[in-house]
Parts: sequence; C-alpha cells; structure tokens
Amino acid sequence: MKLLYVFAMCIALSFASLHASAQGCVAVKNMSSCSLEYDSMPKRGWQFSLNYRYFRSFRHFKGKEEQKERLEKHTEVINNDNSIIAGISYRYNKNFSFAAAIPYIYIDRSSLYEHDRVHRYHSQSSGIGDIRLTGYYGLNFSHSSNLTFGLGLKLPTGDYNTKDYFHTVDGPQLRPVDQSIQPGDGGLGIITELNYSKMLGRSFNVYLNSMYMFNPRNTNGTRTFRETLNPLYANEAIMSVVDQYFARIGGHYVFNEMLSAGVAGRVEGIPVEDLIGDSDGFRRPGYILSVEPNLLLTHKTHSFAVNFPIALIRNRTQSLTDKQTQAITGQPRHGDAAFADWLLSVTYAYKFTR
Repeated sequence: MKLLYVFAMCIALSFASLHASAQGCVAVKNMSSCSLEYDSMPKRGWQFSLNYRYFRSFRHFKGKEEQKERLEKHTEVINNDNSIIAGISYRYNKNFSFAAAIPYIYIDRSSLYEHDRVHRYHSQSSGIGDIRLTGYYGLNFSHSSNLTFGLGLKLPTGDYNTKDYFHTVDGPQLRPVDQSIQPGDGGLGIITELNYSKMLGRSFNVYLNSMYMFNPRNTNGTRTFRETLNPLYANEAIMSVVDQYFARIGGHYVFNEMLSAGVAGRVEGIPVEDLIGDSDGFRRPGYILSVEPNLLLTHKTHSFAVNFPIALIRNRTQSLTDKQTQAITGQPRHGDAAFADWLLSVTYAYKFTR
C-alpha cells in the first residue's frame, strides 16, 4: 500500500503544472491539466484544483541571441502575466478520467513601439481564456508503471479581439492588444497527450509528460496593425491561429507521505508551421528550454505544489512571414520576441472522498 501511495503522489506532482504558458511574447496559451491526479487505485472520485501562474517577460531574442541593447536603451517590451486556472476532474475507474480547465488571465503589457515610440505606455487584457475538455485513458502495467493517453478539445471561449487604447502620434486609438496577451486565439484546438511514469525502488519516480495541440484554423481576423509600421509587413496584418507543444522529462524523490521534491527538463513552444491547415498571418514562433525544480506537499485529501521553471535556452525562430519578406527584399529578416527568466506556478488541489 505504501508503494501505491508513493506512486499516486508522484504522479500527482507530475501533473500539478503540466503544460505551462510560455514565458513571453511567444504566445503559448496556458494549457494546464493540473486538475488531474493519476493514481493506480480503481476508485471513482472528483478532484478540484486551483493554479496560479506569474511571469515577467522582458529579454528580447532573435534566434538564440539576446538583444541586450533593448535593455540598455530601455526599449524592451514588458509583459506581466497573471493567470488563474480552475480545474475539475472525475475519475470513472482505474482506466478512464475526464477533466475540464477554465483559465482566467490578467496581463499588463508596456512598450514604446506600439505607441508614440518615445514614451512607455501600457495596454491590458483580462477575462476568461480558452476552456479545455480532455479525456484520459490509463494503462497500469504494474504497481510501479503507468502510461496515460489524453485526447481533448480547446474551445474558442476566450476573446481573441480584446482592445485597448494606444497612444499613437495621431492621438489615442482603440486597437486590438498584442497577440501574446489576447485571452484566446479563436481556434478550436485538438489536444493530444502522452504521459508515462515509473517508480524506481520505493521512493524515486521518473516521468515523461508531453502534449501537442493542433489548431487547424488559419487566421482569426484580428488585426495586428503591423503593416502600419512598415508596408512590407502587410503579410503580418492579421493574427495567425497557432499550434503549440510541450514536453517534460524528470524525476522526484518522496521523502515521506507528506513531502516530495524533484527536478525536470522541459521544452514548450510554437512551431513555424502548423501540422494541419495553413499558417498565414502573424505569429512569433519559438521555444524555451528550462530546468524545473518542483515541490509537493500532501496531507490527506489536500495537495499543494510549487513548480519553478528557469529558462536556459530561448529561441525566437524565423517565421514564415520573416522568410517571405526576406525573399522580397533580399535583406535578412528575423523578428524578435521577449522572454522571461522564470515562471512561478502554484497549485492547490482537493480530492473529494466518499
């Protein structure tokens, strides 16, 4: 029984912050599955979770090279991202589980280039994001090994045309906020997941979590106004609806029935092109490689987890529109993006028992 308890607690930590938001202007949306706790016991039951996340993006990259002059000249774009994700899950039996995640975001963004290029002004967005509904099928090969498949939908419930006032040289103008702080993306996404966990001995667990979200819609009709910066950016006038991916591999040690801790390596990002459908419009493709310390406290039906991914490599890859402009002009073209140094994710979960 102790091994089963240890295994359940380890898997709960693995899912405590699965699919975090990318740390910056590479606009990966929050894809939390933190409401789920995968244990090996065939009991029905509900679990509620609440996850809070925060990051501050301000370091600009073109490819893997940091544009340090942006900080020196104080021209960096700063996103302060706060989000709360409410989750509810239901375990039907030892194989099947179902989950829903409802995100609420508040993001403040400040920049010069979106306004009069002289003064730093702010734009904000807030509201319900895109809701996720996911079903899971788990295979328990033994008391120490578990493989889980997930399939779900990301519903276009978040506003993808949130607007705010921008202080341009022609006066205040009401425009859509930047793609990176829009609560939604306007696409009906297909979520696929693969997760594996294995106990090594009685106290150490290794795990793999992975997700890819297909977003077949091409563009969502929301203007970026980037063509007003330069006529050559006409191909970036409308926001693209993007795929996204996430993967984590790591391990953690269970000290006792209340405390476990570990570390993982993780990658998350947006591809240059979607796997299904066209990839027109404006996007900032790229990825982040991070190291992620984590901690889990459990007492009876209560769980409290902290995850703290720290960015090691940040890469704003060359987009399709970058390549198109480069082909037209014959000059190198590679857009940038702002990234954070770290992300804080705190999760509380309560499991209802009968």
